[in-house]
Amino acid sequence: MHEMPLIYVGGIPIDLSAVLMLVISSVIVFVLVMLSVRNLSVENPSKLQNFMEWVVEFVQGLISSAMDLKKGKPYISLGLTLILFIFVSNLLGLPFSVITEADGPVTVFGHVIEATKNLADGAHAEILWYKSPTADINVTAGLAIVVFVLMNYLGIKLNGKHYFKHYIEPFPIFLPLNIIENLAKPVALAIRLFANIFAGEVLITVILKLGLFSIPFLAIWQGFSIFVGALQAFIFTILTMVYIAQMTIHEEEAH
Repeated sequence: MHEMPLIYVGGIPIDLSAVLMLVISSVIVFVLVMLSVRNLSVENPSKLQNFMEWVVEFVQGLISSAMDLKKGKPYISLGLTLILFIFVSNLLGLPFSVITEADGPVTVFGHVIEATKNLADGAHAEILWYKSPTADINVTAGLAIVVFVLMNYLGIKLNGKHYFKHYIEPFPIFLPLNIIENLAKPVALAIRLFANIFAGEVLITVILKLGLFSIPFLAIWQGFSIFVGALQAFIFTILTMVYIAQMTIHEEEAH
C-alpha cells in the first residue's frame, strides 16, 4: 500500500505530494495560457491560440446554459480557470507515478514524514509523490469549499433579500431542507470529482499488475480516463455556474 508523504507543521497535517502536484498543475495551466496569448494574430493565429479561443467559447456556452451571458460575463475567467486546472490535474496521474522506498526516517524541510517514523527492522515504506491532485479528497474538497463560499457570497451581495428568502420557499417549514441542500452542494462536488479520478488511478495500478497482458488494457483505460477527466472538469464547471446562477438570479429575473 502506497503511503502519502505526510508531515505535520504546527500540528497541521500537510500532504507534500498534494502540494507538489497542485504547484505542477498551476504551472502547466499558467504556461499553457501564456503561450496561447503570445504573438496574438487575427490573420494567422497559432494552433494554440485557436485552441484557447475554442475553450473560451466553450466556457461561454456553459455559462449561457446556466444564466444570461450578460450576467455571466464576470464568471468567464472563473470558468476558464476551473475547467483548465481540473482537466490538467485529472490527467497528471495517467502517464506515470513516482514512488520512493524508505527503510528509515525521511526528513523534508526539517520534518519527518509520518509513514517513515516507526519502521521496524527490515520494513520499508513506499511513498507516493506523483499522482493526480484531484485523486486527493482534500484537494477536491478545497475546490468545492471555494465554490461554496463564492456562490453564497455572490448570492448575498447580488441577490440581497431574495437570497435569504429562497431558504423559506415555498413554505417556511422547508428551511431545514433548503439549508441541507445548500450544504450538500460542495459535498457532492468534492466526492464526485475525487471518486472518479481516484478510482481511475486505482484501476491503473491493478491493470499494471497483469504484466505484459496489461499493455492493451492500459492503453484502452488511459484513453477512457482522458474522456473521464474531461467530463469531470466539464461537470464541476457547469455545476459551479448553475449554483452561482441559482444564488444570484431570483425568479422574477429568470422569467
